[in-house]
Amino acid sequence: MAHRIIFYPVGNGDTSQIILENGKRILMDYRHQKKTEDGTVPEINLKAHLGQELKDAGCDCFEVVAFTHGDKDHIENSTDFFELLHAEKYQGEGRIKIKTLWVPAAMVLETATNDEQSSEFVIWRQEARHRFKEGKGIRVFSKPEKLKDWLEKNDLTLESRRHLITDAGQIAPDFGIATDGVEFFCHSPFIKHVDEGDDLRNDASLIFNVRFCKNGNNYDYLAVGDSTWPVLGDIVEATKAHGNMDRLAWDLYNIPHHCSYKALSDEKGEFETKPEAGAKEILLAGKEGAYLVSSSAPILDTKEGREQAQPPHTQAKKCYESYRKKVGGAKFLVTMEEPNATKPEPLEFKVDNLGMSLARVAISAAGLLISKPAPRAG
Repeated sequence: MAHRIIFYPVGNGDTSQIILENGKRILMDYRHQKKTEDGTVPEINLKAHLGQELKDAGCDCFEVVAFTHGDKDHIENSTDFFELLHAEKYQGEGRIKIKTLWVPAAMVLETATNDEQSSEFVIWRQEARHRFKEGKGIRVFSKPEKLKDWLEKNDLTLESRRHLITDAGQIAPDFGIATDGVEFFCHSPFIKHVDEGDDLRNDASLIFNVRFCKNGNNYDYLAVGDSTWPVLGDIVEATKAHGNMDRLAWDLYNIPHHCSYKALSDEKGEFETKPEAGAKEILLAGKEGAYLVSSSAPILDTKEGREQAQPPHTQAKKCYESYRKKVGGAKFLVTMEEPNATKPEPLEFKVDNLGMSLARVAISAAGLLISKPAPRAG
């Protein structure tokens, strides 16, 4: 038996899934592009793929669907796939159920006009607000003053919804090491990221230390949304202050924002990005044999690749590779490059009695395992 972590090749966007050995499924973000449906592009047809996975498992729901934030590349076409409770038009046969929706507080609170937001974001905001008002089927991360004000405007109190809220520095109560073999420690968002921040998307996105336990050994997955280096610096400072430095350690790091240099520094650098102090500490927290995953398009070390404005950034990749070598990490992987850029396949990691392993997709033979052994007792 094993826990599984799967990253899907959805282009410059995010979709990953954790399948626990007890069968519970946690989906983090969802990006399906309509252009994939005719099979002429390398990105995966996510809707068909996830649908088939669930059918094969005899399942019609996810235990949790977590949206790290509301940008299009994290929610695209999701309202066509899931059953939403706030309106009948999003219900019916074939739609996939969500037992618990996880969202940052910002996803409930954003108040820009509908014209300034994607229609899908507005729909998810309605769904999150509906579940929060109903008092079930949702977990909201962070409780800024703005959230208290919103509750009071809707004739609710913070106390009445406190059981549905998890703050930075707390473990989400939906899962436990003893019962599920996993726990989700919330690193971010902080209250100040919403109350004091101008960016209610990237800076206020969900960041977790996902800790798996097998045979008394811990294996840590650092799951980061489209964050920036100042937020990572905040996380390092808070983690130090509370004596939780073990929560920064990682065997697997889903690097922020599709390998953007802005998760490392304000300066891209000509050939390699130099990380700011907080980002550097996180990189140095990698364990021997650890993996980094960039959920992004292929990263090209060419003049064009170095000069492009949008991620992925070659200079950032070189930084990650440098620090991977410093900590004795195993490999830096790009979702749209594995096993090749023409036909990428989902990247799957396993956590079992032997440790954390990467199940590589091989063209000629399936099932080749690159394994990180379990640490010796004592």
